[in-house]
Amino acid sequence: MPTCDHCGSHVSERFARVFTDGEGRLLACPNCSANAGIAEVARQRTRTA
Repeated sequence: MPTCDHCGSHVSERFARVFTDGEGRLLACPNCSANAGIAEVARQRTRTA
């Protein structure tokens, strides 16, 4: 089962397929970011990583 690379929470295969970046990283999930802003949080974390 896929996990969030930021907090380690499990996510569904479907969620990972949609929100994983081009390098296979999942930098945000519903457990560590607001549902409405998952893509934005992931972009911000990519810039700071």
